[in-house]
Amino acid sequence: MFSIKPLHPIGPDGRMPLGDHLREFRGRLMRSLFVFFAIFVVALYFHEELLEAILGPYNDARIALDQDVQTEAYVAGATGPLMLRIKLCAVAALVLASPFWLSQIWGFIVPGLHKNEKMWSRLFAVIAGPLFMAGVAVGYYVLPKGLEVLIGFTPDAMQNLIEFGAYFSFFTRMLLVFGISFQIPLFVVMLSLAGVVSGKTIGKYRPWIVVGTFVFAAVATPSTDPFSMLMLALPMLGLFLIAEVIARFIDRVRGRKKAAVAIGDDELSPL
Repeated sequence: MFSIKPLHPIGPDGRMPLGDHLREFRGRLMRSLFVFFAIFVVALYFHEELLEAILGPYNDARIALDQDVQTEAYVAGATGPLMLRIKLCAVAALVLASPFWLSQIWGFIVPGLHKNEKMWSRLFAVIAGPLFMAGVAVGYYVLPKGLEVLIGFTPDAMQNLIEFGAYFSFFTRMLLVFGISFQIPLFVVMLSLAGVVSGKTIGKYRPWIVVGTFVFAAVATPSTDPFSMLMLALPMLGLFLIAEVIARFIDRVRGRKKAAVAIGDDELSPL
């Protein structure tokens, strides 16, 4: 199911006809939608558990605030409860199916890649899903602190009422920002494998990467508290450091291969 091999045969010239390419796209889209809806149906059965999990950060923030701020969550409108259930299950299905649909995206790109590039796409498919889930987990962990800071600005004479639709949009954006942000260092490694970016270049611009990461974290996080920004920026910087180490290793391997080709089979090595 998680194979990224082309669904349709490739011609002897390494290319796929346009009609087969469109059928390839349709087939992978249908498979992704099938997995999404299958998980969506299962999620409907666990609706209460999902609601409890999504309200978890808000409830933790309420406990941390104690009696300093009076706050309650509510659902607005006659159709609110139905839309609540659909949105909950749809987001859960999107996140849980991410390893599959990410692999399908790269499987669609594979026919246009060279043989060695296909190996890189397999590497991406294996790592991208778990890395996205890790980002979502970090976002879920820092969300209670962000909510505590934001709700804490409520004046003493007022009560804070949280409309669940607005809260759920904030919750979703927060987790998606963290999940997608954790993919950026992986793309840096992929660019290094493709020969677009070198480890030396990454090291040269490391100070700018640090500054840019903090600016990105400040802009990208839906909450405005510094805790959430730091909890996004610091893991990203750690991943960028790992990406630089991998890129430098790739540079060394590539350099050895070039040196071996330059020496030739009938020439003596300087060593």
